[in-house]
Amino acid sequence: IMSLEQTIQKDIMEAMKSHDEVRLNAVRAIKSEILLAKTSGAGSEIGDEDVMKLIRKLIKQRKESAEMYIQGSRKDLADNELAEAAVMESYLPAQLSEAEVEAIVKSVIEETGAKGMADMGKVMGASVKKADGRADGKTVSAIVKRLLSSL
Repeated sequence: IMSLEQTIQKDIMEAMKSHDEVRLNAVRAIKSEILLAKTSGAGSEIGDEDVMKLIRKLIKQRKESAEMYIQGSRKDLADNELAEAAVMESYLPAQLSEAEVEAIVKSVIEETGAKGMADMGKVMGASVKKADGRADGKTVSAIVKRLLSSL
Protein backbone atom coordinates (compact mmCIF):
# COMPACT_ATOMS: atom_id res chain seq x y z
CA ILE A 1 0.00 0.00 0.00
CA MET A 2 1.42 3.34 -1.06
CA SER A 3 1.45 6.27 1.33
CA LEU A 4 -0.34 9.41 0.23
CA GLU A 5 3.05 11.02 -0.28
CA GLN A 6 4.17 8.23 -2.64
CA THR A 7 0.89 8.45 -4.53
CA ILE A 8 1.43 12.19 -4.99
CA GLN A 9 4.97 11.63 -6.25
CA LYS A 10 3.68 9.07 -8.78
CA ASP A 11 0.89 11.44 -9.85
CA ILE A 12 3.42 14.21 -10.54
CA MET A 13 5.11 11.92 -13.06
CA GLU A 14 1.80 10.95 -14.67
CA ALA A 15 0.67 14.57 -14.91
CA MET A 16 3.99 15.46 -16.57
CA LYS A 17 3.61 12.66 -19.10
CA SER A 18 0.01 13.61 -19.91
CA HIS A 19 0.82 17.36 -20.02
CA ASP A 20 -2.01 18.07 -17.58
CA GLU A 21 -0.95 21.53 -16.37
CA VAL A 22 -3.66 22.03 -13.75
CA ARG A 23 -3.11 18.60 -12.20
CA LEU A 24 0.66 19.05 -12.30
CA ASN A 25 0.50 22.45 -10.56
CA ALA A 26 -1.88 21.16 -7.89
CA VAL A 27 0.14 18.03 -7.15
CA ARG A 28 3.43 19.96 -7.15
CA ALA A 29 1.95 22.42 -4.64
CA ILE A 30 1.07 19.52 -2.35
CA LYS A 31 4.55 18.03 -2.77
CA SER A 32 6.16 21.35 -1.94
CA GLU A 33 4.04 21.70 1.24
CA ILE A 34 5.11 18.19 2.28
CA LEU A 35 8.78 19.09 1.77
CA LEU A 36 8.32 22.34 3.73
CA ALA A 37 6.70 20.44 6.60
CA LYS A 38 9.53 17.92 6.63
CA THR A 39 12.26 20.56 6.70
CA SER A 40 10.53 22.78 9.26
CA GLY A 41 11.44 20.34 12.00
CA ALA A 42 8.30 18.20 11.92
CA GLY A 43 10.64 15.28 11.41
CA SER A 44 11.57 13.51 8.21
CA GLU A 45 8.50 11.28 8.40
CA ILE A 46 5.07 12.74 8.03
CA GLY A 47 2.07 10.45 7.85
CA ASP A 48 -1.03 10.49 5.68
CA GLU A 49 -2.95 12.40 8.39
CA ASP A 50 -0.41 15.23 8.27
CA VAL A 51 -0.48 15.23 4.47
CA MET A 52 -4.28 15.52 4.52
CA LYS A 53 -4.03 18.50 6.88
CA LEU A 54 -1.62 20.17 4.46
CA ILE A 55 -3.92 19.42 1.52
CA ARG A 56 -6.92 20.91 3.38
CA LYS A 57 -4.89 24.06 4.04
CA LEU A 58 -3.96 24.32 0.35
CA ILE A 59 -7.57 23.81 -0.74
CA LYS A 60 -8.69 26.56 1.62
CA GLN A 61 -6.03 28.89 0.18
CA ARG A 62 -7.11 28.09 -3.38
CA LYS A 63 -10.77 28.79 -2.59
CA GLU A 64 -9.93 32.07 -0.85
CA SER A 65 -7.79 33.14 -3.81
CA ALA A 66 -10.60 32.23 -6.20
CA GLU A 67 -13.05 34.43 -4.26
CA MET A 68 -10.62 37.32 -4.46
CA TYR A 69 -10.12 36.80 -8.19
CA ILE A 70 -13.88 36.73 -8.74
CA GLN A 71 -14.23 40.01 -6.85
CA GLY A 72 -11.50 41.39 -9.09
CA SER A 73 -13.34 40.20 -12.21
CA ARG A 74 -10.67 37.65 -13.10
CA LYS A 75 -12.81 34.57 -13.68
CA ASP A 76 -10.01 32.91 -15.66
CA LEU A 77 -7.68 32.98 -12.64
CA ALA A 78 -10.50 31.96 -10.28
CA ASP A 79 -11.36 28.95 -12.47
CA ASN A 80 -7.73 27.84 -12.38
CA GLU A 81 -7.60 28.06 -8.56
CA LEU A 82 -10.86 26.09 -8.27
CA ALA A 83 -9.63 23.47 -10.74
CA GLU A 84 -6.48 22.97 -8.65
CA ALA A 85 -8.60 22.75 -5.48
CA ALA A 86 -10.71 20.04 -7.12
CA VAL A 87 -7.59 18.02 -7.97
CA MET A 88 -6.39 18.39 -4.38
CA GLU A 89 -9.75 17.29 -3.00
CA SER A 90 -9.37 13.99 -4.85
CA TYR A 91 -6.67 13.03 -2.32
CA LEU A 92 -8.99 13.50 0.67
CA PRO A 93 -11.64 11.13 1.99
CA ALA A 94 -15.08 11.79 0.51
CA GLN A 95 -16.76 14.83 2.02
CA LEU A 96 -19.92 14.38 4.06
CA SER A 97 -23.20 15.64 2.64
CA GLU A 98 -24.97 18.51 4.37
CA ALA A 99 -27.53 16.06 5.78
CA GLU A 100 -24.73 13.91 7.24
CA VAL A 101 -23.10 16.96 8.82
CA GLU A 102 -26.46 18.02 10.22
CA ALA A 103 -26.92 14.57 11.79
CA ILE A 104 -23.51 14.85 13.45
CA VAL A 105 -24.26 18.34 14.77
CA LYS A 106 -27.66 17.22 16.12
CA SER A 107 -26.05 14.31 17.97
CA VAL A 108 -23.40 16.64 19.43
CA ILE A 109 -26.07 19.11 20.57
CA GLU A 110 -27.85 16.23 22.31
CA GLU A 111 -24.66 14.86 23.88
CA THR A 112 -23.48 18.25 25.14
CA GLY A 113 -26.92 19.45 26.21
CA ALA A 114 -26.35 22.69 24.29
CA LYS A 115 -29.09 25.25 24.91
CA GLY A 116 -28.30 27.98 22.40
CA MET A 117 -25.68 30.17 20.73
CA ALA A 118 -23.69 30.44 23.98
CA ASP A 119 -22.69 26.79 23.42
CA MET A 120 -21.48 27.39 19.86
CA GLY A 121 -17.78 26.79 20.66
CA LYS A 122 -18.43 23.55 22.50
CA VAL A 123 -20.71 22.22 19.73
CA MET A 124 -18.38 23.39 16.94
CA GLY A 125 -15.34 21.71 18.49
CA ALA A 126 -17.03 18.37 19.02
CA SER A 127 -18.75 18.46 15.60
CA VAL A 128 -15.54 19.20 13.72
CA LYS A 129 -13.81 16.39 15.61
CA LYS A 130 -16.62 13.94 14.78
CA ALA A 131 -16.64 14.96 11.11
CA ASP A 132 -12.97 13.97 11.13
CA GLY A 133 -11.90 16.23 8.28
CA ARG A 134 -14.73 15.13 6.01
CA ALA A 135 -16.54 18.46 6.24
CA ASP A 136 -15.14 21.97 5.99
CA GLY A 137 -15.41 24.31 8.95
CA LYS A 138 -17.59 26.76 7.03
CA THR A 139 -20.31 24.16 6.43
CA VAL A 140 -20.16 22.85 10.00
CA SER A 141 -20.30 26.40 11.38
CA ALA A 142 -23.35 27.34 9.28
CA ILE A 143 -25.24 24.23 10.39
CA VAL A 144 -24.26 24.68 14.05
CA LYS A 145 -25.47 28.31 13.95
CA ARG A 146 -28.74 27.36 12.26
CA LEU A 147 -29.50 24.54 14.69
CA LEU A 148 -28.45 26.41 17.84
CA SER A 149 -30.38 29.54 16.96
CA SER A 150 -33.55 27.45 16.57
CA LEU A 151 -33.24 26.01 20.10
